[in-house]
Amino acid sequence: MFHSQLPAVDAAAVPADATLLDVREDDEWAAGHAKGALHIPMGEVVGRLSELPEGGTVHVVCRVGGRSAQVAQYLIAQGVDAVNVSGGMLDWEAAGRPVVDDSGAEGYVL
Repeated sequence: MFHSQLPAVDAAAVPADATLLDVREDDEWAAGHAKGALHIPMGEVVGRLSELPEGGTVHVVCRVGGRSAQVAQYLIAQGVDAVNVSGGMLDWEAAGRPVVDDSGAEGYVL
């Protein structure tokens, strides 16, 4: 069976003004997430599709890149320009990108 290559980008290469969709669970998000990211847990994406901004590329991120790959694939099937963030939030943090908790203080990746 033919599978198209899923568009992906390294965490370090995500533009600062990108739409970043974090599909991790609430506890993971609360511990630490990218500043300005949109949080919709993987299990809620289908029901909350309307919350995504119109137009532009949606960068989908999870902890290591597995859940986000599935969500990116789904979004692409819905006509959304989506890319998977390879390595997820672990690579985001390792690349020195800012991670904040719910209060806006420095967070960490769970």
